[in-house]
Amino acid sequence: MTHVRHLPAREGTRAPWPAWADPDVVRGYRTIGVAEPWEHQATAADAAWSGRHTVLSTSTGSGKSLAFWLPALTAARGAVAAGTLDPGRIETVSRRAGTLYLCPTKALAAGQHTALDQVLAAAGVRDVRVATCDGDTSLDERRWVQEYADLVLTNPDFLHFALLPQHRRWARLLGSLRYVVVDECHAFRGVFGAHVGLVLRRLRRIARSYGASPVFLLASATTSDPAASAARLIGVEPDEVTAVTVDASPAGRKTFVLWQPPLLPGADVPWTDLLPDEDPWATPVPPPSSATRPDAPGLPAPDDAWVVADPAFPAAPLTPPATSVPPTPSTPVGDATGRADDPAHPTSGPRGTGERVVTDPHDGPRRTATAEVADLLTDLVVVGARSLAFTRSRRAAESVASATRDHLRDVDPDLADTVSAYRGGYLPEERRALERAIRSGDLRALATTNALELGIDISGLDAVLVAGWPGTRVSLWQQAGRAGRAGADGLVALVAREDPLDTFLVHHPEAIFDAPVEATVFDTTNPYVLAPHLCAAAAELPLRSEELDMFGPSTLDLLTELVERGALRRRPSGWYWTHAEPATRLTDLRGSGGDPVRVVESVTGRLLGTVDAASADATVHDGAVYVHQGATYVVDELHLDDGVALVTRRDVDYGTWARWVTSTEIVSVDTEVAWGPVTWGFGAVDVTTQVLGYQRKRIPDLQVLGSTDLDLPARTLRTTAVWWTAPASVLETAGVAEEDAPGALHAAEHASIGLLPLLATCDRWDLGGLSTALHADTGHATVFVHDAYPGGAGFAEHGFRVGPVWLRATRDAIAACPCPSGCPACVQSPKCGNANNPLDKAAAVRLLDAVLAHAPTDDDPHATEQHPTQP
Repeated sequence: MTHVRHLPAREGTRAPWPAWADPDVVRGYRTIGVAEPWEHQATAADAAWSGRHTVLSTSTGSGKSLAFWLPALTAARGAVAAGTLDPGRIETVSRRAGTLYLCPTKALAAGQHTALDQVLAAAGVRDVRVATCDGDTSLDERRWVQEYADLVLTNPDFLHFALLPQHRRWARLLGSLRYVVVDECHAFRGVFGAHVGLVLRRLRRIARSYGASPVFLLASATTSDPAASAARLIGVEPDEVTAVTVDASPAGRKTFVLWQPPLLPGADVPWTDLLPDEDPWATPVPPPSSATRPDAPGLPAPDDAWVVADPAFPAAPLTPPATSVPPTPSTPVGDATGRADDPAHPTSGPRGTGERVVTDPHDGPRRTATAEVADLLTDLVVVGARSLAFTRSRRAAESVASATRDHLRDVDPDLADTVSAYRGGYLPEERRALERAIRSGDLRALATTNALELGIDISGLDAVLVAGWPGTRVSLWQQAGRAGRAGADGLVALVAREDPLDTFLVHHPEAIFDAPVEATVFDTTNPYVLAPHLCAAAAELPLRSEELDMFGPSTLDLLTELVERGALRRRPSGWYWTHAEPATRLTDLRGSGGDPVRVVESVTGRLLGTVDAASADATVHDGAVYVHQGATYVVDELHLDDGVALVTRRDVDYGTWARWVTSTEIVSVDTEVAWGPVTWGFGAVDVTTQVLGYQRKRIPDLQVLGSTDLDLPARTLRTTAVWWTAPASVLETAGVAEEDAPGALHAAEHASIGLLPLLATCDRWDLGGLSTALHADTGHATVFVHDAYPGGAGFAEHGFRVGPVWLRATRDAIAACPCPSGCPACVQSPKCGNANNPLDKAAAVRLLDAVLAHAPTDDDPHATEQHPTQP
């Protein structure tokens, strides 16, 4: 443990039921134990009932759903009553007040449907018809929903691909639409958020054509400026949205632990002892002239890096400085060994940088976060705690569940059946069964991806384990909120991966507990996102000039370009889609790159699951190991044209890891700023990636067993990037020789990708990068960091705006790591396609120092001077 924080309990504040609330609905809530609503629920429900767009931004488990279901059910009941009193009027038949509920995942919609059924059953209400409708719904069920349902629960994908293109079949619901509920709206960020925002604009437009003007009710985790985010999502002005942000629900005491996995057995020696005698990528250099010796004074050792054959750096003993990370109230005193300030155990940063840090001097390879979480989850299950373990990937979820079951078999074989994995790619019936099992208590623990981060009603959980920083503070608090729901006490542990950001955070708890949560960032005017939605809108109903403002100021110019390219046809009455194929196929809301690849068992023909098209090359290539509910399968053939991967069940003791290469070409330079000889740029780039082969690694020690080449096509992504150059003069100043430049640049690239999520609403998996000692487009050594989405997502642009802060944080994170030559906690990347080779940590620090020497300061009048450049 590196830090423990106790979050105090909170008392709840009740409010009376609104006078307008339907008495039967109120009785139903009281029957299931809700005597009165919490104050924030009543406030948000009142705002919604009065016709105001409303966003409720409170913590996980605060009961946000009551705030939107109370007005929705009351409106539906009122319309039913009106029809009963005057059944002869046509409008009472066709205009029952409808509600459309949208959420990011099918699991969340299923959970809300269950909760609604419980309320209506307790109320004895049978005249309000609730239905879930998504891609898993049969055609017969879908027709019933179109004709009869009052409350329809779905997701933005179904809205985009099915409901809006076929809006005439949904005319009854659209014409009677009173409310649109957008649940967990904080999840709609980046490119996905921009897509959803444009889908909601299309929904407003179509509903208006049927005479409806629905009120939008949004539920969000605690975020920065929820009113502005909600307004941007639905396409209105912020003053048209009422934000309710004061959480009046009770909360139990929560114990929050930051945890760094221990060193591997036998690895309690310096990293240099694990390296060859002659490390080809290490660069021994003298300390900078401004540095002072970090060690205690005394005679130098024979291998003392501070003893150099340079008269500018005398070898005489120097006075040790104060530690570079002074203890603060939120910084633990001492490290995991309790001797951070013990002079008998001096510590230092990378060789040649003059750094002194407070950390464990015996740093080396550590246990993986997934292995550590599996052990912790085993302990929790054994003592009877109901738990969730959040992981960063599908592979990790399967690994944690499998390892936990193996551990439990040694304790009690029956307990092994109470643990399972839950992830995307499972079949719908599997997901529903797992959701029911964790609610009922048949399962004690789930190892899951962020699929269970959102508001699925799973009450009574005792503990949450988070394997690796989830990307944002919003996500972290959402996941942590699963522990101790309904006012009970809970335990949360964030287990660090060997990643520069994770390592930084578990040793700097103030960056987690004392920093504000992020704002939701997305850009609906991104032309790569907007263009296909304009085509989809024109296919639904011809676009009129008076409707363009709702899509943004650049809409007319973009429509002109679409006409020139033949995508749309301009007529005096508007813009028309005249092609036979559906316009909705021009875009994929979640950026998965196409239809999912189906994973099919060769012998039986059984469909096991699906894999996103964008990740298929790297995960279900020929020879890949595919894990499903603990069972291993080996891919026989990947048929990209058919979207099918054929697999065979086989027990293997290894996993597969893909190798790929990436190149980056600058398409346009949108903005540039000069830091002396260093150039910062931002613009459009083409990133071309190709999977070349894969390695087989034995589990669990990850020993490489062999490599295999693959013949797969290259894939090109046009996106946005930020880049900086290091001309020869800067490399020379940094003491980075030509042969050492690739390692220095590569290390700086990895660390900067790992640190950008600290400044932008993203995680490192939203980003990509490239470094090269000579780039054809810049003519210099260059480091690129790009958004991993078509058209960009705003993350690289944010990095461009905060360049000096970002690079300083990157430099400090590398220098503060105690390893001499680089490790997964500083400059190695878990997603590097070049096997983290070459990397030169010390040279990276010197290079960043040389670049930052030219960085603008806050009082520099040219600090924000930018120069737009024509493509």
